[in-house]
Amino acid sequence: MKQTTPARTLCQGAVIAALYVALTYAASLLGLSSGVIQLRLSEALCILPLFLPAAVPGLFVGCLLANLLTGCVALDIVCGSMATLIGAVGTYALRRHYLPSLLPPILANTLIVPWVLRFGYGAPDAIWYMMLTVGTGEVLSVGVLGTLLYLALRRSAVHRLAQ
Repeated sequence: MKQTTPARTLCQGAVIAALYVALTYAASLLGLSSGVIQLRLSEALCILPLFLPAAVPGLFVGCLLANLLTGCVALDIVCGSMATLIGAVGTYALRRHYLPSLLPPILANTLIVPWVLRFGYGAPDAIWYMMLTVGTGEVLSVGVLGTLLYLALRRSAVHRLAQ
């Protein structure tokens, strides 16, 4: 087992934050990362707390920076980032149980983001409808893309380094 140093943990978190920002920015250029119907490719990274504890703060900081850099309103910067943090903490807490560990980021964003869309952006759609659309995007990002990432990483060097 490799020793985890504070510098190593900080670097891991920083790389994850940078990846989150880059993926969110790329999705933003395609018009996918915000709005009532959204597919944040960066949310696939929410499976990383299964491998690295440093992913929890990395995902939070990455989401915070991504929201700042893509022009989100203050409510989204705060509450959207908190939804990602809640999801990351939940995934880390359930890290020994793969399928249940996917639920915290999906549920946190499904329950929080529609309210941000309503009160931060003035979206006129029904909350239940936005929960359905945001939830679908999260299932695709975390459930599908995250699972593909999980399968690619579980036997990789990243996983071995985390042990």
